[in-house]
Amino acid sequence: MSKLTAGETHLVTFRLNGSEVRVRAEGRMLLCDLLRHEIGATGTHVGCEHGVCGACTVQVDGAPARSCLILAAQIEGADVRTVEALAPEPARLSALQEAFRTHHGLQCGFCTPGILMTLDALLTARPDAGADEVREHLSGHLCRCTGYATIVKAALAALEDVRKEQKDDA
Repeated sequence: MSKLTAGETHLVTFRLNGSEVRVRAEGRMLLCDLLRHEIGATGTHVGCEHGVCGACTVQVDGAPARSCLILAAQIEGADVRTVEALAPEPARLSALQEAFRTHHGLQCGFCTPGILMTLDALLTARPDAGADEVREHLSGHLCRCTGYATIVKAALAALEDVRKEQKDDA
């Protein structure tokens, strides 16, 4: 196994929000830095840089992941989704984003992208989730503004919308 020297880069190929990306990255570059500084996907916020606050959460192969704890090279071949992928169209919010707007699930908004990515994964995997499961998924996110009540309310409203959609499609 060869070692990279300082400044040496290697090619990383992955899917970002449905599109293939090929980018050169240094061996020590974090996924959050690759997304924000090299690709320009600035919706992913960086807070603590220790995996504690959850602001940098993205989805890697459908699962929430802290992008400040993942080296860019580790996403070779992966499917990465950021908050930019949630809205179905530029002028239309996703059901989850709309619920956050309607139920005042954000204030300053710094933590919101990471929370949205975690809750989006929950809505996809468990549309029958209840308040306790929503709170459990939020336990890895720090929000200093809302007190979480409005975030839980928004998530439950979005879950109800997903259930109604599934019922209508059946």
